[in-house]
Amino acid sequence: MNNVHFKNIDDTNEYKVRNIKLKPAQEKFIETVDESLKEAETFHEWHPVAIYYDDEIIGFAMYGCFGLNKDTWIDRIIIDEKHQGKGYGKLAMMKLIDMVSKEYGVNVIYLSITEENRTAYNLYKNIGFEFMNEKDPNNGELLFKYTIK
Repeated sequence: MNNVHFKNIDDTNEYKVRNIKLKPAQEKFIETVDESLKEAETFHEWHPVAIYYDDEIIGFAMYGCFGLNKDTWIDRIIIDEKHQGKGYGKLAMMKLIDMVSKEYGVNVIYLSITEENRTAYNLYKNIGFEFMNEKDPNNGELLFKYTIK
């Protein structure tokens, strides 16, 4: 499982990353890869990456850091439907937390999820994210934070 790693999206992997698919019931929970890449083109604070297991692309993630307080977000993480249920999502998230905290020099990382996404809710709580008892005023998503101890 230590073979999960990240690479920037470029001409060598963009086509495969854009073809990452969720299960149909999950599609309402998160933006598509295409939407995310378009957002990253507009807002250069976002950093999209491909998630690999060995040499195979298994998912997509996007993170970024904003403002004077260096508010740092893991905003998207998608594991392709063919690779779900194997523990890759949890492992990728743990590695993202480590990588992102070091890259930006922060010890708090935020994320948000739709209230109906109980699988993500349970996963993030299990990892150590805390629900902040707040909702994003823009989209109503539940806000979580992870504090590195």
